[in-house]
Amino acid sequence: MLKPSRRWLLLLLLTGFTAMNAVAFFHAWRFTHFSNEPGLHSPNPEQLSPGQKLWLLLTGIRNPKPHNGPRPGFPVETVRIASPNGPLEAWYARPDSGRARGTVALFHGYTSSKSHLTHEAGYFRRLGYNVLLVDQTGNGNSAGFRTTVGYREADDVAAVYHWLKDSTKSSGSPLHRRGAGGEVPASGELILYGVSMGAVAILRAEAELGIHPTANILECPYGNMRQTAYNRFASMHVPGFPMADLLVFWGGVQNGFWAFGLNAEHYASQIHTPTLLLWGTADPRVTRAETDAIFAHLAGSKVRHDFEGIGHEPYWKRYGAEWERQVWVFLSSAHLE
Repeated sequence: MLKPSRRWLLLLLLTGFTAMNAVAFFHAWRFTHFSNEPGLHSPNPEQLSPGQKLWLLLTGIRNPKPHNGPRPGFPVETVRIASPNGPLEAWYARPDSGRARGTVALFHGYTSSKSHLTHEAGYFRRLGYNVLLVDQTGNGNSAGFRTTVGYREADDVAAVYHWLKDSTKSSGSPLHRRGAGGEVPASGELILYGVSMGAVAILRAEAELGIHPTANILECPYGNMRQTAYNRFASMHVPGFPMADLLVFWGGVQNGFWAFGLNAEHYASQIHTPTLLLWGTADPRVTRAETDAIFAHLAGSKVRHDFEGIGHEPYWKRYGAEWERQVWVFLSSAHLE
């Protein structure tokens, strides 16, 4: 029989372990489920004061469903695309002049929406591409209130890919056809562009769901879900162990998948698609080691460019000309022919 002091110690340890799991379960739910309430998402951890960080640790993030901002300055047509996660809303637009080279499908990051990619889409249009800006599951005007930070979003990427391919096959024309959602793109290059969560979703869709686009342009994909959780704790200057691991575990349990297996570094080893990988050297949420590993594992032709002194944010805002040059050179390169 245990001594009373040891029984109390065991009880204290069990109580603490239970409390940590309860807190992690709550945080995981708030992190992966949007609320149907107005207002803004909690600020990024690196923007918070010490008191705000403590409050965030105690109460969890404020996570209203992301909404779209203004429509682009160029004409778009709203289309609906069926996904295993529910219907997705997207904006489709053609270039202003001539026959399109192909289509660029754009996928946003965590707590974002398609309206945040209108600048990038505008540049792709100027290069002569049709563009399809997609609200991923739970975001913008697409169905649901849940996010899995790249896992189930891969189903959205695959659904968009097959929608574009099926539209081309059924048209019998190299131009466009009129469908239930309006005019849809023709054949040609099919480029996938993704930011952060959207980039990871693209990698998983290719590695595990069997899609084969012409090329990928990936901005700041994280290496794996576990490291991402640790990076968020590090940005608040709080030790990650064991809460980061518990957060990943319960997030996966709540959403029906093994979150520790959400690993872009592993997916990259199965990617033979020509890929442009972009990263900011001051990114607090995606480390250099993660980016190095993804790039090293990419199995096909690949190009990488680092933007100095920029964090987890759109690179074109500070490096507009350089971002455009990297994209143009990549899309003009011989290995896409």
